Amino acid sequence: MELTQKVAKNTSYYTVALVIQKIISFGYFSYLAVQIGAENLGKYTFALFFTTMFAVLIDLGLANVITREVAKFQEKAGQYLTAVLAVKVPLSIITYLIVVGLINLMGNPEITRQLVYITGIIMVIDSFTLTFYAIFRGFHNLKIESIGTIIFQVLVAGAGIILVQQTHDVRILILALLLGSAFNLFYSMILLIKKLKIRLTLKADKGLLKSMMIITIPFALAGIFTRVYGYIDSVFLHQFISDEAVGYYSIPYKITFALQFIPLAFIAALYPAFSTFFVQSKEMLKMTFQKSIIYLAIIAVPITLGIISIADKVMVGVYSDEYLPSIIPLQILIASLPFLFINFPLGALLNACNRQIRNTVNIGIVMVINVILNLILIPKYSVIGAAAASTISTFIMFILQIYVAKQITPLDVWYLVRQFLKILLAGAVMYGIIVLLKPSLYYLFLIPVGAAVFFGVLFITRGFTIREFKDLLKSISQKNV
Repeated sequence: MELTQKVAKNTSYYTVALVIQKIISFGYFSYLAVQIGAENLGKYTFALFFTTMFAVLIDLGLANVITREVAKFQEKAGQYLTAVLAVKVPLSIITYLIVVGLINLMGNPEITRQLVYITGIIMVIDSFTLTFYAIFRGFHNLKIESIGTIIFQVLVAGAGIILVQQTHDVRILILALLLGSAFNLFYSMILLIKKLKIRLTLKADKGLLKSMMIITIPFALAGIFTRVYGYIDSVFLHQFISDEAVGYYSIPYKITFALQFIPLAFIAALYPAFSTFFVQSKEMLKMTFQKSIIYLAIIAVPITLGIISIADKVMVGVYSDEYLPSIIPLQILIASLPFLFINFPLGALLNACNRQIRNTVNIGIVMVINVILNLILIPKYSVIGAAAASTISTFIMFILQIYVAKQITPLDVWYLVRQFLKILLAGAVMYGIIVLLKPSLYYLFLIPVGAAVFFGVLFITRGFTIREFKDLLKSISQKNV
């Protein structure tokens, strides 16, 4: 019971921190976009995305491994940390040199190279911070990470707003991120020493290190595939089109990315339940999985259709006329949201039911398809091509994952089809009402009107009941250990 309460409390801490962090981050990014313009925003985001792609070469999935192993053997936390640092220190130097070498070989202007030099340092710092927080996770403590996440984002936003009032030089503005990352590193390191009393040993255990490196292989591959799949479009836009194109694309990308906290928070509770039900009750596994994808669809569909219907109003109202070229990419990218949301419980199901390798293979397949699509579509269609490539890739991932999910637990196909048709009907009615009222009603007022219409139709068609939602929460809370 004590562990159950601790897990529930950790989930609450992390969910709240994630929501706050996403809100502050999105607000700050939107403010920055308006202040510095599309071209500078493109330079800023390219530098971040470029180094983020390579960050996985430092961690290699070791954060996941160290959390799992420390949770089993907490008394060996110091040995695990020593072993990981013995790998990460040389890897961080090598990776930074690779990043610096590549950005110079790509023939970029001096300002872009300088930005990447700075974001490369941030990449290294964040990788070590990730390791320290992974230790805390092994001790079932997410409170410290949650607090650090919020303080980090407040520092970045606060420093960034002050700096942007003084200059629009993105090399100066990106120092706000460096400040936040430096704080996070020292905060996590100091508390690791003070709270957990962990001390590093002088020499890494070679046997321990070898076993960890073997365990981390699937995590490393999944990490590499995910990073390339997630950021290669911005890199190609930078290389083939322009920094301005990256700036236009970064707005719809950021909006879609920010919304991922919803399925992420959901999965924090679902993953342990899936693991337990896989062993104890196949019927409960089926019920919980089906309900989870239905409820995520209920959240995703109105958001998707709502944003598509008022994308032009949002872009002008929030970001200004400069970002009008972002409207169509936003509508295309946000169309993938229902599949993107459902891919989270699909991935969690595969991992919880010993299909990690298949999950990694699917991510690898989609990464290759995504790279090919971007190479074909970006040179011809620019930002719209990048958005289309991302949406197609997300749908292909959904098809691959649902195929494996059906092998794990037999799905009630007709039940799911009926529910999804009800959700789509409610979404279609909502979309029609919004389009009808858009010329005469301020776009912010359309949001509650649309939500009321959607859920009203859903309740009338019995596509959603309070009882069903309570049953899902009850099943999760009972098994979330």
